[in-house]
Amino acid sequence: MDIIYPVFCLVMLTFFMMAATGITRLISVRRRQVHPRYYVLMSGDTPPDYVQKVGRNMANLLEVPVLFYLLAVLVILFEINNQLLVDLAWLYVALRLVHSIIHISYNNVPHRFIVFVLSVVTLMIMWLQFIMLVG
Repeated sequence: MDIIYPVFCLVMLTFFMMAATGITRLISVRRRQVHPRYYVLMSGDTPPDYVQKVGRNMANLLEVPVLFYLLAVLVILFEINNQLLVDLAWLYVALRLVHSIIHISYNNVPHRFIVFVLSVVTLMIMWLQFIMLVG
């Protein structure tokens, strides 16, 4: 099942952002920008922007992509071999990567929103393609 490769790439991006989240939090504590107690309940101090951007991006990678992972599992379970679905999966992963890069770098909201919408539309098309293949 070729769809496993874009899934793997999105999982690796998520692991990368998990590591980046931990690293930025450690840096904020070492620089005394945030008291370590903040991370117990995420209340009190306001973390610096670089910590918030990375942490928020990490959370984003656990929201809508859940629908991508579910679809990939269904494609594998139904033993669907469809090149369009695989191509769309790669496009979805590429858009999520671009979204993450924008989010953790210059964080231009209109740019980020356009990429987000494109990724959601791509995912919706994938679901429509899937339902046409099984229905």
